[in-house]
Amino acid sequence: MSFEVIKPGSNYNFIGNRYKAFVISGLLILISIISVIYHKGLNLGVDFKGGLLLQFSLTDDPGAEALRQIFSEGGFTISSLQNFGEDGQEYLVNVSEGPTGEGQKLSESALALLNERFGEGQINIDREEMVGPKVGEDLRQKALYAIYYSILIIIIYISGRFEQKWGASAIFVAILLGVIYLVSLFGVGVGILILVALVVTLVTCYVLKFSFALGGIIALIHDVIITTGIFSLLNKEITLSFVAAILTIIGYSLNDSIIVFDRIRENTQKSRDKGDLASLINKSINETLSRTILTSGTTILALLSLYFLGGPVNRDFALALLIGVVVGTLSSIFLASPILLLWEKKKAQAPKTSLAAPKGKAIKQN
Repeated sequence: MSFEVIKPGSNYNFIGNRYKAFVISGLLILISIISVIYHKGLNLGVDFKGGLLLQFSLTDDPGAEALRQIFSEGGFTISSLQNFGEDGQEYLVNVSEGPTGEGQKLSESALALLNERFGEGQINIDREEMVGPKVGEDLRQKALYAIYYSILIIIIYISGRFEQKWGASAIFVAILLGVIYLVSLFGVGVGILILVALVVTLVTCYVLKFSFALGGIIALIHDVIITTGIFSLLNKEITLSFVAAILTIIGYSLNDSIIVFDRIRENTQKSRDKGDLASLINKSINETLSRTILTSGTTILALLSLYFLGGPVNRDFALALLIGVVVGTLSSIFLASPILLLWEKKKAQAPKTSLAAPKGKAIKQN
């Protein structure tokens, strides 16, 4: 006897609640943007802005506030200071600036300050990392490019697989690379360049009628913005681990969307003369719902274990993945598929280009 999370034949009205989902998603994105503006940007870690990361334990614990005061009096600027460990005597400190400048001297100065205050032999250094500001800036640029190009490759893949528009995909890439090159001639920053590229990507998908790609890409951007926004609300540091989590979230969210898209395409080919497209998409979502819940549920259980048992170093990584998996699962149901429906309705007057329909036949829509 097989185990069923969702009773076969269930018909939850996901598509009927799509506008409510759009409003909730819009509010979450708005809150995310406001949070980033309020905090005057993201809280970048040592990986991206340079500085010293120091993890150490003390024989006699003075407390987090006392340690912060000690560093401040020593002329150091502390980005963050976390207290963890079973006995609460271990600390993870991010030092962005110090009285002796950059390089190894910053590390030596910080250790000298601690030895002076607590005495030789009272401090055990567990981890020490130093990143220069130029290296941090380079890493920041590469991280943005990694996120953007992963999304770009996904667009090409979805448009080719689901819509058989490999030629149009080649045109899309040519247009995008041309625009990026022209904009880069003005010497704009990487952030502005990526933003312009994303706008051009969405517009090009719209013009070239990449229905599946448009739904998938908006869902992915939605997931990245909300995950980043929640980290901004919590004032968490943005590190290389966070970027790794974002790339994982993009892949995970895409997987959920592709499962639903595959079922929509199958049902479209089988039932193109039965019912309207909204009912067909809703039916497809319901048919894949059990698999979606099982996949996401087991992933969330593993991430919860990592968050609570994996130690403080892995905690932010696990938190980002937890947020992304939940948001990504919901976006594949309430965002990607409804956007596909909205776009197909706009193409109702052009039956030959409609969703996987045979030549000369259009999908019946309301």
